Amino acid sequence: MQASVHSHEVRPATTVRRKLAAYLALTKPRVIELLLVVTAPTMILAQNGLPNLWLLLATLIGGAMSAGSAGAFNCYIDRDIDRVMKRTQGRPLVTGELTDREALVFAYGLGAASIAWLWIFTNWLAAALSLAAILLYVVFYSLVLKRRTSQNIVWGGIAGCMPVLIGWAAVTGSLTWAPFILFLIIFLWTPPHYWPLSMKYKDDYAAAGVPMLAVVRGRAQVGLQVILYAWATVACSLLLIPVAGMGLVYTAVALVTGVWFVYETHRLYNLAIRHEHVSPMRVFHGSIAYLSLLFLAIGIDPLLPF
Repeated sequence: MQASVHSHEVRPATTVRRKLAAYLALTKPRVIELLLVVTAPTMILAQNGLPNLWLLLATLIGGAMSAGSAGAFNCYIDRDIDRVMKRTQGRPLVTGELTDREALVFAYGLGAASIAWLWIFTNWLAAALSLAAILLYVVFYSLVLKRRTSQNIVWGGIAGCMPVLIGWAAVTGSLTWAPFILFLIIFLWTPPHYWPLSMKYKDDYAAAGVPMLAVVRGRAQVGLQVILYAWATVACSLLLIPVAGMGLVYTAVALVTGVWFVYETHRLYNLAIRHEHVSPMRVFHGSIAYLSLLFLAIGIDPLLPF
């Protein structure tokens, strides 16, 4: 009897924890992490020093809520695909941890809260850009492009570029050329980041009927596209030096990490055309390291006298 009572005492708390964990998973936390990694350095560059810490925190919170809302909408829209793909079968709407209605209410609520939060604690421009980011990811990418074209991730990636505009707008209340260069860096970086992942999970995407480039083109063609976008990304990163007056630290990091990133994409292509075993996830993880180091340099550079 005592054991039975004890189990009833524990179960509600366990259920609440599982529910909260499911809602958190719905927001795609790893994507949010990457978006926040680019937002804070952008704000430092916009301020040309450390911005107000409350403004920084408020923008990161609002940005995380906005990205979380977009992720939740995406999980709702793609729930049929997620049930087919092995990579996504642990998502809350597939496992049944959350109902479709719960996910949709959460997505709308979090999105509205993010826009209100940014409007109140930053400014109207940052809030408007946040709304645009959600709509781009949910409507333009998830509903329109993803299931229709192999270029889905190229144009759908625009939503992932928005945090740098939001961060800049939060600090300055306006937009100049520098944030658009940052926007373009992330835009060009997205295909060589995501296409290697789609190479690894090509069969998953094919089974789900999603025309990722790796599904409709051979490995060599995907590898070549990855190289071209990687080169363009690095070239764009160097363009920031004259536009934003970047110093030695950023210049050195952009050159060194850029060479390394391009080398990794060439290595992937060379293995693909020789029909040898490729490790696309090496480029995928390498691309994350590249962007993180580049934006770390963007955040450090304005704080140094050289």
